[in-house]
Amino acid sequence: MQFRVGYELIYDCPQPTPMILTLNIHYSRASDIVVPDHLITNPSIPITAYRDAFGNWCSRIVAPQGQLRLSTDAIVKDTGALDPVATLAQQSLVQDLPEEVLVFLLGSRYCETDLLSEVAWSLFHNAPGGWGRVQSICNFVHQHIVFGYEHARATKTAWEAFNERSGVCRDYTHLAIALCRCMNIPARYCTGYLSDVGVPPPYGPNDFAAWFEAYLGGQWYTFDPRNNAPRIGRVLIARGRDAADVAISNTFGLNTLQSFKVWADEVNGGFS
Repeated sequence: MQFRVGYELIYDCPQPTPMILTLNIHYSRASDIVVPDHLITNPSIPITAYRDAFGNWCSRIVAPQGQLRLSTDAIVKDTGALDPVATLAQQSLVQDLPEEVLVFLLGSRYCETDLLSEVAWSLFHNAPGGWGRVQSICNFVHQHIVFGYEHARATKTAWEAFNERSGVCRDYTHLAIALCRCMNIPARYCTGYLSDVGVPPPYGPNDFAAWFEAYLGGQWYTFDPRNNAPRIGRVLIARGRDAADVAISNTFGLNTLQSFKVWADEVNGGFS
């Protein structure tokens, strides 16, 4: 199975503006890329790249004064399988966790474990351990938050999403991550493309998606509290502690995002 994924972002800058972009498909999917997701700029400008502390591929540019179009149009192979489910996966004791996992137990910019710890233990201390506890958290978040783009706010945290009971996919993800960490389950934020394959219409507007991975039984598993069901055609871009680590763009100056388009569509006849 193959998916066409890509984006078109149009910025307007009143003066030359440095930017850090996290838009490339994650290196873990490199062998699946059929048509590369090269970052195209119009007008053409220099691009330098580096890997951040989480292994994500980041691009540095200086946007010129005026309008700048960023785009890509890639094709990625996929198994067509649903997200794996491992109901017997167990939670590890904190003292047994690998050192590189420990950072995903700690509070972060959008995931206030200190504020949510009492809530988490009151809600989930009797939930079955391991996979069952993470799924119980996802069930709660899925039912607790009402989805709506009108509820989006760049500064909204897990604590605020919990109290306001509204938000978008990143808010579902932040709240679920924070609750998992409160229960001593490492959880990390993911962003990427998500297709609508296998989902009945009507379809919402295309956007980058947010989900998370929980560390159970010695490996990472995908959970999606917004949709709360295994999905087909999930293409990872970046991972981090929360959305602050994987922002599609960090801009260092005034700018206006004039247009935003994302696609993740099955390619007809994409089997190979």
